[in-house]
Amino acid sequence: MSEKWRETLSDEEYRVTREAATERPFTGVLLDESRSGTYVCKCCGAPLFPSDTKFDAGCGWPSFFKQLDDENVGYREDLTHGMRRVEIFCKSCDAHLGHVFPDGPEPTGQRYCVNSLSMTFKSDDKDVVPG
Repeated sequence: MSEKWRETLSDEEYRVTREAATERPFTGVLLDESRSGTYVCKCCGAPLFPSDTKFDAGCGWPSFFKQLDDENVGYREDLTHGMRRVEIFCKSCDAHLGHVFPDGPEPTGQRYCVNSLSMTFKSDDKDVVPG
């Protein structure tokens, strides 16, 4: 399976989605995306976040207060880098997406902090913007 991802993803996309790396803050092409649509998994296309849940958290990564479907986003403890965090991943293909924090806006209080490189944006106008 690793060879498939190496063939279909750029080196940086591979590091983020398959090796749980993090893109540099304020560099992702989806950070300032503001059109109506859906953010989907870069690897498998599973729908992850609706655009109407996106907000500017000022953290440097696209942030959302709610996932689209509980069936598509998974959670696991992440103890790397001397921190205790909750990693989020695509349940369909196990791609690393980012982390979720309990400091987001209402109604959920959650901040899903997601790497642009782990998603593709599909606008309601059918335009596709890779992460």
